Amino acid sequence: MAGNALTLGKLIAKARRRKGWPQRDLAAVIDKSESWVSQVERDVIPVNSLEKLRQLSDVLDVPLPELLGAAPPPGHAPVSARRASASASVGRNLGPEEGDDPVRRRELLAAAAVVFTSPLASATPAEASTLAPLEELLLYGTAAVSEDSDVSPAGVAAAVKESRAHFRAARYDILARTLPGQIARAQALQTAETAATAVADLYNIAARLCIKLGEDGLVAITADRALNSARTGGDALTIAEAHRMVSSTWRRQGHLTRATDIAVQAAQDVRADRGTAEPARLAASTSLLATAAYTAAKMGDRQTAHALIGEAAETAKAGRAAADVRTDAGVQQVQLHQLSVHYLLGDAGQAVDLAKTIDPTALPTAERQGRFFIDVARCFDQWGKPEQCYRALLAAERAAPQEIRRGAVKGMASSLLHHDRALPGVRAFAGRAGVPLN
Repeated sequence: MAGNALTLGKLIAKARRRKGWPQRDLAAVIDKSESWVSQVERDVIPVNSLEKLRQLSDVLDVPLPELLGAAPPPGHAPVSARRASASASVGRNLGPEEGDDPVRRRELLAAAAVVFTSPLASATPAEASTLAPLEELLLYGTAAVSEDSDVSPAGVAAAVKESRAHFRAARYDILARTLPGQIARAQALQTAETAATAVADLYNIAARLCIKLGEDGLVAITADRALNSARTGGDALTIAEAHRMVSSTWRRQGHLTRATDIAVQAAQDVRADRGTAEPARLAASTSLLATAAYTAAKMGDRQTAHALIGEAAETAKAGRAAADVRTDAGVQQVQLHQLSVHYLLGDAGQAVDLAKTIDPTALPTAERQGRFFIDVARCFDQWGKPEQCYRALLAAERAAPQEIRRGAVKGMASSLLHHDRALPGVRAFAGRAGVPLN
């Protein structure tokens, strides 16, 4: 690194001197010691807290993205690649996946800063996904196995892994095209139980895709097929995930009490299954309890929702050594559901406060990152803050472009069109989200 590069410490020192403050004055304002300020300015110690960076941004009148973009001192990781503190009520965030791109982490953390502080910007448009091939498979069974497909247990396991990776990366267009063939491939396996479990895993992924794309009719069909196949296969974790999809189906049909009961009962069942490793059982239970909390909040049952999300948080802490690969369950998933619970109960301010403690770079998939920013947008929309809502939607688009084709985003984008003159580029964004424009 060149010796004249503007590091975070140098940037803070420069801004402090511009205000005419000695180090002791800055220390008093941000509730730190003078020694701490001195060491930060000399790049001896890093600033690891996003909240502290926001505070420095406010008191020194330096835009947060500028602080995040400062060059790292020798021997330290970039500020944007370090984790911020997580919600005390849920626990610390788990780290990014091994091999995660540090440039992408920097962009995501900067996007989080933009939501609360920075000028508006646009992003890359996404193509609409189509579920016509999946619908053909579900209704007419027309999907075929390609001649070069590896129809072996290892080959099908790889297909399930690939489909799950597409979902996590929010590549819904590719997933919609390839899932029918992958399901047909799994159905062609000779070993009945292995085939059934793989088919169930793929139908579970299909149900999640249908939920993303708002295809409620197909959600019901895929969830039902997932549960039937999972029962044949006998794998407790796959059965638990299938029950979660069935619960989501009932919720989307308006049967909220029944949906909550299904998820809670399934959480109890999988936790009691001693044939499965405990960390995996706890992860699956966490996912189901978080889903149940979301549904309870949707019907306005504040006490049940908070009790269930609290239980999910405790279960996630106990099982954090391993995550359920079917659901990405864990501490982060609970945080995202807790955010949704606050929103559904009308507590937008609490939700935004929680969102400020979540480091989006610690969310391990593009799907989760996009979902996080969309949830933040919904909270600002509920709070009557259109500019912050729009910023959050743009951040979601940068994290996972195909997430903005969801119905919730279209609804918010339509509302934001009323603020066209105040929100530059909002009309173009609405078009990218699929809102019909006159």
